[in-house]
Amino acid sequence: MKALLMILSIALIGGCSMRDTVNMDTPTNQVFDLNDNDKDGVIVARERCNDTVMGATIDNYGCGKIKPINERQELKILFANDSYYIDPQYYDQVETIATFMREYPNTKVTIEGHCSKTGSYDHNLALSQNRANAVISTLSERFGIEADRLTAIGYSYDRPVDPTHTQMAHKRNRRVIAEVTGEDTTADMKWHIYTVDEEVK
Repeated sequence: MKALLMILSIALIGGCSMRDTVNMDTPTNQVFDLNDNDKDGVIVARERCNDTVMGATIDNYGCGKIKPINERQELKILFANDSYYIDPQYYDQVETIATFMREYPNTKVTIEGHCSKTGSYDHNLALSQNRANAVISTLSERFGIEADRLTAIGYSYDRPVDPTHTQMAHKRNRRVIAEVTGEDTTADMKWHIYTVDEEVK
């Protein structure tokens, strides 16, 4: 019996040694590119959107999720009573909007003009429209923003920020609002373990 077991063991060992072996002397060809060139956590083999903004939220194919822009901001432009003249000292307020629109070229802006409640409604409607038009003209002529991206609306004194009739209230109500909108603009950002608040020097 022992002799039979010994013969079977030798036969099994011999059979194992007869299996095909793979020669590892030649390099293995990698079928898929496993690199992550834009460092977004998605390998090249699955990447559909290269050069994703660093830190943006992405889907399984490396495409950034887009967050629509809808920014509303009051411009710190003070108008004299019954005037729509923009003093050059306020050009930096308009330039802030222009700079943002150049950075995000698919945005549009609506400029709202507002007045204080002095004088007739119709007179103030025209005045508020002229104030909005003055900002639009500055954006277009001075800062080169395309006219088809700009809209001006005058609201007369329908939307006061201060409904009282003090001199300060009238001053605050003579204002312009910029509302910037866009559909394919800023990337939706996410925090991750490599995110820092400031650039490391």
